[in-house]
Amino acid sequence: MVLLSLIATHSDVDLETVARLSAGASQVSSSLLETGSAVTGSVVLATCNRFEVYCEAKSEADIEAARSAVVAEISRHSGLSKDLVSRSLDTNTGESVAKHLFAVGAGLDSAVVGEREIAGQVRRALIEAQEKGTASGGLTRLFQTASRTAKDVGALTALGKRGLSIVSVALELATDLSLDTDWSAKDVVVFGTGAYAGATMALLKERGCTRISVYSSSGRAESFTASRGGTPLTRESLPDALAAADVVIGCSGSESQVSAGDIRRVRKSSNKPLIIIDLALTHDFDPDVREVDGVELITLESVRLAAPAEQVESLKQASSIVADAAKAFSELQLSRQMDSAIVALRRHTLNVLDSELEKVRAQHGCTGAAEEVEFAMRRMVKQLLHVPTVRARELAASGQQDDYIKGLEALFGITLDQPVERRRPAAPHGPGHHGSTEADNSEDGADTAASA
Repeated sequence: MVLLSLIATHSDVDLETVARLSAGASQVSSSLLETGSAVTGSVVLATCNRFEVYCEAKSEADIEAARSAVVAEISRHSGLSKDLVSRSLDTNTGESVAKHLFAVGAGLDSAVVGEREIAGQVRRALIEAQEKGTASGGLTRLFQTASRTAKDVGALTALGKRGLSIVSVALELATDLSLDTDWSAKDVVVFGTGAYAGATMALLKERGCTRISVYSSSGRAESFTASRGGTPLTRESLPDALAAADVVIGCSGSESQVSAGDIRRVRKSSNKPLIIIDLALTHDFDPDVREVDGVELITLESVRLAAPAEQVESLKQASSIVADAAKAFSELQLSRQMDSAIVALRRHTLNVLDSELEKVRAQHGCTGAAEEVEFAMRRMVKQLLHVPTVRARELAASGQQDDYIKGLEALFGITLDQPVERRRPAAPHGPGHHGSTEADNSEDGADTAASA
């Protein structure tokens, strides 16, 4: 089994394309396995500034077929052409798969370097894939190791002590733009009830903000505020809340955007300035709202440009931890791939031994001497297998496992069976299900002030 990943991130692709690729992200993994393609396992990581598909294929020879299958499914669910999808996605194989994911989980590939929110998103991506039954054993080990690596980076470097996140940087920007920096005196409206909305609520409270209202077109605002605080808004009460707001924060990612005209309409009787923070990948607010008098717009791009540069030494330490973890994981994966070869060699050799011992028993019967001969021969076989076993591990570590396997086939006529990974059955999505990712935020529409 081999791992590969297809990735589109903020550093290589514009956020609009990332958002379009992410459309239908929750169905890609399941449909890949249902089509009977070369893909034997899949996990999708979709966040505000990245869309990544991690796959397991049967062999090196299946990598191109697996990539084509992934591109086809993304195209089908997003409505984008296969050519555009293919051009937008970089492909990683081998150790690069682990190194990239481990860097992502540790916050080294984020718009805000060292941010901690992404570690939770990596965990949730695996949980969701396990519940759907699409996470193979290799992918489960990959994502679990990524989570452990993120913890190591957080515990062993200064990056973990900064507590930075996209939301925290956005709120700092809003503070800098405000005439009054006291958050306890601000009226804030939050769009959405997903992961980002939860993080936003927590950080607002840390800054002393208590006058927070929450709107969700899916009707989840009441249950959301019941556990996190704040005042739930309805479609009818939203316009008045927007009119009185000092800060509006979009975290929902709805297809319906609040337009500049909507803002002018609800703010026509208000003279105080308004800061709009749009953290949704697909934009809760039309970018034209920045043209409205008295309105300042903060976007993900604003956050990326304003993110503080981390200390060189901290980044060096974190990168070293990630690189070492990726190397160790890849060596272990290669070693696991050789297990079937080692088992096959042992089985072949012991079958030959059993055949020879059977001849001894047939000639001499079950005597004490025959038992001694059997013991001696089995010990001899184990000694003969020791060096080939050690060499298998060494060759796997250097990426030469295919040479070893071809040698077995050429010398002994041994054909390896592909190991079959068992996947967890899909779990029911009941009230106790909490495996949502940021893609879930799209349920909370921003189809708001248009009706005001």
